[in-house]
Amino acid sequence: MLEVINLECIRGNRRLFSGLAFNLERGELLHLQGHNGSGKTTLLRTLCGLIAPTQGSVHWKGTNIRRQRDEFAMDMLFLGHLNGIKADLTPVENLRILCQLDGLNISDKNIWQVLEKMGLYGHEELPVRVLSQGQKRRVTQARLLLSKAPLWLLDEPFTALDKAAVDFLQTVIAEHLEGGGMAMLTTHQKVALTSGEVRHLQLGWKKDGDV
Repeated sequence: MLEVINLECIRGNRRLFSGLAFNLERGELLHLQGHNGSGKTTLLRTLCGLIAPTQGSVHWKGTNIRRQRDEFAMDMLFLGHLNGIKADLTPVENLRILCQLDGLNISDKNIWQVLEKMGLYGHEELPVRVLSQGQKRRVTQARLLLSKAPLWLLDEPFTALDKAAVDFLQTVIAEHLEGGGMAMLTTHQKVALTSGEVRHLQLGWKKDGDV
């Protein structure tokens, strides 16, 4: 479904990666690993079309993503390490707008139900700016429960979450994979990634002692 061909990315005078090639199929989780500055976020942003590679290409369903921008945008959900929500809007208002941008026709009732599942009961109509960092992350990640996209690209999704929220997010990802979806994520936290078929991709050089 997702095919990366001979990908290279240079930022400034530094080559982050080159000759990168891999496939991601339905039901697979790809754990992107590497030290800070190794290019993990750059790779994810390249895969979703926000950054143009120096060389190589990214294909979705056999076609370069740059030739099918609208279709690929509907099939892909990218959650960056920043929350990407408006501080002065409520969680309900933020999700309503984000669903519209994603081309989803989601009722407010469904949005309220999803926020409750994310542990945000009682916070649905508060301005996001008064929420904790973990609660803000849950608002952002509520999009996962509303999305119909088969491909999820997740940059540090477990940051600022407590153990219960981490466990719940892993369940959400596992259910996505079991339903035929696929995901690629980065994380610096020690999380037991046991969802579906887990593969690992290392960027950059390993330090002495790394496995």
